[in-house]
Amino acid sequence: MSDNLVFMFSGQGSQYVGMGKELYENYEAAKNVLDEANQILDFDLKDLIFNGPEADLNNTKNTQPAIYTVSAMVKAVLAENDIQPAAAAGHSLGEYSALYAAGVLSFADGLKLVRRRGELMDQADPEGKGTMAAVIGLADEEVEAVLEEVDGIVTVANYNSPGQVVISGEVEAVGAAEKELAEKGAKRVIPLSVSGAFHSPLMEPAKEELKNTIEAVDFKDAQIPLIANATADYVNSSSEIKSALIKQLDNSVRWVETIERFKEDDYEDYVEVGPGRVLKGLMRRIDRSLNAYNVEDEKSLKKTLKKLN
Repeated sequence: MSDNLVFMFSGQGSQYVGMGKELYENYEAAKNVLDEANQILDFDLKDLIFNGPEADLNNTKNTQPAIYTVSAMVKAVLAENDIQPAAAAGHSLGEYSALYAAGVLSFADGLKLVRRRGELMDQADPEGKGTMAAVIGLADEEVEAVLEEVDGIVTVANYNSPGQVVISGEVEAVGAAEKELAEKGAKRVIPLSVSGAFHSPLMEPAKEELKNTIEAVDFKDAQIPLIANATADYVNSSSEIKSALIKQLDNSVRWVETIERFKEDDYEDYVEVGPGRVLKGLMRRIDRSLNAYNVEDEKSLKKTLKKLN
């Protein structure tokens, strides 16, 4: 284990058909993880991940167990190569993978939790009343000021990097905000293909049921330092972790502050564990002095192992 290595776990939006396939075919450790997931779930996750269809994979109730499982596959292959995290954090859904990496949750409990979380988030907005959009090129305060003026529910869901936030809320309110933000000088406003307004008050209906689900699961204290999305602060005890996880559902993901906090504590190396390279890309915008890598397939694994060893 490197003393200053942080594992960062991918969130929704990073999924793609075929993710994890190379690792599954080449590493017993990765194969075992996906095979276990298939036994636990009530549907063929392996077939969905490897073959799609993409529309089904993109439904949050499927996306969540899919990304969680592929992230665990990558973690297993890294562990086989003696790469272990000194600390961990995950972006939104990725927080559940971080809890697994920190010894808080068993793989099976985490998988059942994210499947249930996905179902609840899907049910919270069955009519597609909510949506999300990325806003690039404005300061956080400028975005917040615009959102305060817009009628309806719209809020900042993710503080991703300086000059990049994600907004979330009712379709009409997000649409009105997109227009206003473009007029205020946003470089780009990109509607996201998501099946709900995550990290917004529209998720409130799912919160009580998620709380009951989380309370029923056995959480351990964290075995490595762990920073929570909702507080951008360290959480250690199982009770602290549970309350931060419940709060996360309809509150902002404070990713910039999370990375800044790790930096203050001298963590220098960061590996995005799981599909995509979103978090690695954000690292460049947050602080170029930090070393960011990613592992999702054979090529990125070899490249990252070379750098870390």
